[in-house]
Order: sequence, then structure tokens, then C-alpha cells
Amino acid sequence: MSHAAPPPAALAPKESALIPRLLIGLAVVLTLLLVVVPLAFIFYRAFLAGSAAFFSNILEPNTLHAIWLTVLVTVIVLPVNIGFGIAAAWAIARFDFPGRKALLTFIEIPFSISPIIAGICYLLLYGRNGLLGPYLLAHDIQILFALPGIVMVTMFVTAPFVVREVLPLMQAQGSEQEQAALTLGASGWQIFRRVTLPNIRWALLYGAVLCGARAVGEFGGVSVVAGKIRGQTNTLPLQIDLLFQDLNVSGAFAAATTLTLIALVVLVIKTVMEARR
Repeated sequence: MSHAAPPPAALAPKESALIPRLLIGLAVVLTLLLVVVPLAFIFYRAFLAGSAAFFSNILEPNTLHAIWLTVLVTVIVLPVNIGFGIAAAWAIARFDFPGRKALLTFIEIPFSISPIIAGICYLLLYGRNGLLGPYLLAHDIQILFALPGIVMVTMFVTAPFVVREVLPLMQAQGSEQEQAALTLGASGWQIFRRVTLPNIRWALLYGAVLCGARAVGEFGGVSVVAGKIRGQTNTLPLQIDLLFQDLNVSGAFAAATTLTLIALVVLVIKTVMEARR
């Protein structure tokens, strides 16, 4: 009588132990090559000429202005997009109205097109030869190559982040708690402050972090509407690009460390929020 071959399951434990190790090893190697090594190289090149040269590059007036302008744009854009995100998510999740799906589609548009295309659209609309250009010129209103244009295009590319984080949570939670509070005599503001906001606070903060990170690092759309005027309309990403074009590699890497540190801080905050959620 012939003996049957051992079932394939006999090899399963060894195979199941080997595959995760290979995947983990591959993930570690790719992370080192694609993330850790480039980040380390940025700091290495920034301090290659010494700490004195590093701080001299950081404190260069045009770089300081670029940092200040980047922070200013983010401070303006973030609260506006938080307010817009809450209002849009509330409307879509809680009400059924004509154009509801269209509103959601419009909110997704910044994720679907290149930021450079957005910048070109603003240029064709508010530029000197654009649709509204003659009117703005006649009334001495400058949108492009100034702070308003940078803020507007940054607001456009960052608009979906808060909505995308808050809306699914509001839809999953439903409106039962809010309706219960309404029947107990709570006002609209009381319902929002004591019921809605506590339930969405982590998603809201998470979306705000992503929105702020994108606002700080935005390059494509801003490069079209800012004009890259030294010491006036250069945000930090534009300043880094300009320093590279000037062959000021040390200055470029020094400025890049600022964006890198912001990215690392955002990553830590994002990780903490994901754990809390």
C-alpha cells in the first residue's frame, strides 16, 4: 500500500514565517533608501560648511522673508479651510439638497488637477490680460505676484483636506445625538459645540495638520502666481528652488532643513493623532 505524500500544510509554518520577514526586510530597506538616507543627506549638506555657515544661510534676509511669508500664508489659509471644511461636511452629511453630489465633486477637484493648472487658471482670470485683469488694474487692485494670489491658490489646493477627514466620520456617526440634543432644547451653537465638535475633533485636527503641511510645502501653483520676486513673493519652497538655480547649494540645503523639520513635526503630530483616533 503506497503512502500518501505529506499535505502541503506541513510546509505552511516555515513559509508563513519566511514571507513576513522578507516583507519587513524589504520595507526597512526601502524606507532607508527612500526616506531616511535623503533626510540625513539634507542635514549633512546643510552643515557641511559648518554651523556658522548654516545659520548665516538661514538668517539671510531673503530666506528669512520666505520663511515668514510661508508661515503667514499658512496662518491665513488654515482657519479658512477649517471653517469651510466643517461647513461643507456638515451640509453634505446632514442635509439632502439639490446639487449635493455636485458640491462633493467640486470639493474633490483640487485632488484631480495639477496645482500648476490651478495657478494658470488664476493667471488667466486675475492676470493683467486676464478676464478680470483690466478691472483690477483700473482700481489698483493687485492679486497676482502679491500675497492675495499666493493665499488664494494655496487655499484652492488645500481645500479638500479637512472635508475629506471630517465628512466620512460625520456620515458614520449619524445625527441621532444631535437630534436628541435638539429635542432637549439645545440651540444650534450648543449642539455644535457640545455634541458635534467633540465627536469630530480628532478628524478635524488631523485634516488641519494635513492642510497645514500642504500649505507649507506647496510649490506648483504658487510658482505660477507668485512671480518669484526675491524678498517679496518667494515662499520657502520657491526660495529653495531659486537658491539651487543660483548655485548656492549650501543655502538651498540650509533652507530645506526648515521644510524637513516641519515635515518631521507634522509626521509626529499625525502619528499621535492616528493613535488617539
